[in-house]
Amino acid sequence: MAAATEETKYRSYPSEEEVKNTHWRYGPPNYDVVDKLFEEGRTKTWPAGSLEDKVQRLVKTWEMEAFNKANPDEFKTIDPKNYTVSVNGRKPLTIEEKQEKGKLGGYNVLLQTALPEEFRVYNPAKETTESALKVFKSTFPRGFALEILHVYSGPPVIVYKFRHWGFMEGPFKGHAPTGEMVEFFGMAIFELDENSKVVKVQFFYDPGQLLEGLVKGKKSEEYKTETPSTCPFLPEQSSLEQ
Repeated sequence: MAAATEETKYRSYPSEEEVKNTHWRYGPPNYDVVDKLFEEGRTKTWPAGSLEDKVQRLVKTWEMEAFNKANPDEFKTIDPKNYTVSVNGRKPLTIEEKQEKGKLGGYNVLLQTALPEEFRVYNPAKETTESALKVFKSTFPRGFALEILHVYSGPPVIVYKFRHWGFMEGPFKGHAPTGEMVEFFGMAIFELDENSKVVKVQFFYDPGQLLEGLVKGKKSEEYKTETPSTCPFLPEQSSLEQ
């Protein structure tokens, strides 16, 4: 990260001056709430400066930028000209391809599926970056935390195992909130260039592990709209993660 960034507890955040000059989707994100969730629920506490700590910081910073920055040229973690991301061996997507699909954010890329539409609990083909974030922010009002469980190799090719978790305290696609913890596990590969910029990301995990926990609640018309106007995106709210 550039020297102008601020080293917070878990991610490299833009300096005060950079925050003012960054094109944010919904204003500068605040991570206080999800960081509390992370601290209360993590299973690993890595020593500061360890390989695991550095990888966790990189991944959290990368996700902060991917979910919140509107202009890829302002990302500090990636080389936007050479960057691609793929999920479960599917065709890698470039920044341009994700922008064309309105999926620069995260969930629509991460929840790609080959299932017929009638069997999709969540259909990324019908969601935009904005609608996807609204759905999951409503479902996980305290955020969806991330921790690194194991690092198998360090840079330039980082291979790691991760865990995501949150509490379903809001509805999901018409399903009532259960209040239960929802979690899933996976593997990822981050390839860095000679400037320590991420140029290739590969994720491997079972999306059903996440989605099955979101459809346990009773389905009702009462929960058909899971993004009420009382759940806007405001800078003072916690970011969904990471």
